[in-house]
Amino acid sequence: MTPDVEPSRISTGVDGLDSILHGGLITGRSYLVRGPPGTGKTILGAHFLKEGVERGETVLFINLEESESDVRQNAASLGIDLSGVDFLDLSPSANVFADDLSYDIFASSDVEKEPFTDSVTDAITDLEPDRVFVDPITQLRFLTTDTHQFRKQAIGFMEYLTSQGATVLFTSQNTSDTPDDDLQFLSDGTIELATAEMGPTIDVPKFRGSDTETGTHAISITDEGAVVYPELKPLEYSRTFASESIPSGVSEIDDLLNGGLERGTVSVISGPTGVGKTTLGTQFIKSAAERGEHSVLYLFEESYFTFRERNESIGVPITEMAESGSLHIREMEPLHLSPQEFAHHVRTQVEEHGAELVMIDGINGFQLSVQGGKDALIKKLHALGRYLKNMGVTVIFVDEHQHVTGEFSATNSGVSYLADNIVFLQHVELDGTLEKVIGVLKKRTTQFERTLRKFEITDEGLVVGSPMTDLRGILSGSPETTASTQTSSDE
Repeated sequence: MTPDVEPSRISTGVDGLDSILHGGLITGRSYLVRGPPGTGKTILGAHFLKEGVERGETVLFINLEESESDVRQNAASLGIDLSGVDFLDLSPSANVFADDLSYDIFASSDVEKEPFTDSVTDAITDLEPDRVFVDPITQLRFLTTDTHQFRKQAIGFMEYLTSQGATVLFTSQNTSDTPDDDLQFLSDGTIELATAEMGPTIDVPKFRGSDTETGTHAISITDEGAVVYPELKPLEYSRTFASESIPSGVSEIDDLLNGGLERGTVSVISGPTGVGKTTLGTQFIKSAAERGEHSVLYLFEESYFTFRERNESIGVPITEMAESGSLHIREMEPLHLSPQEFAHHVRTQVEEHGAELVMIDGINGFQLSVQGGKDALIKKLHALGRYLKNMGVTVIFVDEHQHVTGEFSATNSGVSYLADNIVFLQHVELDGTLEKVIGVLKKRTTQFERTLRKFEITDEGLVVGSPMTDLRGILSGSPETTASTQTSSDE
C-alpha cells in the first residue's frame, strides 16, 4: 500500500490564514475568495501575489474591474508593495464611455470574448506564472450570453490556468442581484469573507485534499494589510507545570484560600461596583512580580491612567512593575476587537513573553467584544480559560454584579461553572456604616475557610480582618449580632 504523500503547499502571505489551511494552498489548484464588497477579497489576493514575489516566483494579476494604477495605489495605502507583480489589465477604460462602441449586428460577448482569450493566453505563454490572481471572475458574465455559458467559460478558464502550472486565486462579487453559488463548484477550495455581529469573519467551508481549522475566524484590515485571527482551539495546546499555590501576599486572604490560588486554575472575583475587585486581583499581580513572575492585565472597563493612579495611591508600584517587565497592561477597546483577536493577544503574551498570570478586568467589558449575548460570552471565555489552564497560567476574571447590598449572587455573567475558584466581595451595613467583606464561595482543588472577613483598602494597601463569627446575615447587607454574642453582652 502506497503511503499518503503530503501535497506541496504555498503560503497565502497571511500567517493566520495559512494556519487555518494547515500550511497554505495546495499548489496547482484554484481557489475562490467570495464575499460582499468591501470585505477584503482583493487585499488577500495582493498578499498572495506579494508572497510569491518575495519567494522569487513569477506572479500575474488579472484585473477585470479596477485599473492597475488603482490596485497598486490601494495596496500601497495598506503597506503592500506590488513591485514585481505583472498585471494583465483588462479593466474597463475611460474609452469605453468616450467612444461609440455600440454593436449593431453582434452581441458584445461575441465581439469581446476573442480578444479577452487572446490576451490571457498570450500573457500566460509569455510569463509562465507560478501564481495567478483573477479579480473578479464574475466580470466574465458580461462576455457570455447566459449562466450556462458563463459557467462553461469559467471552468475552462480555471482549467487552462492550472494546466499551465499556476496556483490560482480568484474572487467573486456575491450580492443578492448576482449570486455566485455556481462558482463554488468550480474551485478546489472556497475562502469565504463576511461581516457578522462580532465583526468581519473568514471561513473555509471547502478545501479539497486537506483538513482545515473549522470555526468562524476573524479578519481585520489594518495599515499593514489583512490580519487573520483563527478561532482558539484550547485542546490543541498544553504544557507541563508545577501544581502549587500562588499567594496574594496578604496572610489573611491566603488563609481564606488555604494558601492562595493554584497555578493553572481559573478564578472569578465577583462583587458590586466600588467594592475592590480589581484591587484584590492586582494584589496577586503584585505578589507575582515580587517572585519575579510576569503578569498581563487587560483593562476593558478602566483607563490605564486611572488604574495606575488608584493603585499607586495605596502602595502598589504599577509604573515600576510595568517598566521592569513584570507587568504588561493593555487598555482594551472592546467595540473594535473581536474575541479571536483578543485570544491572539493573550496567546502572544503567554507563548512568546512567558506570562504566568492573566487577569481580565472585567467580564462585562469583554462581552461587548463578543456582541452575542451570554451564551456566546460563556463559549469564548470557556475556550480562553481552558487554553490558559492547559498552559499552566493562573487566570483571574473580574465580574461585577448589579446589587450593591443584599440579594447576593455568585456572578452576574453566568460563568460560575467555568471557575475553579470564586472569591466574592460585598458591601454591608455595620452600625450605620457601609463596610466591605470578603469570602470564598468555591475552591475545587483544596479546602478553604468558610467564614467572612472584613475587607479594607487603605493607604498602605489591603487590610483583612479576623473571621466575622459574631455576626449573621452578613450577605443580606444588614448583618445582626449572633444570639451567643448578645447573651454574653447581656451578662
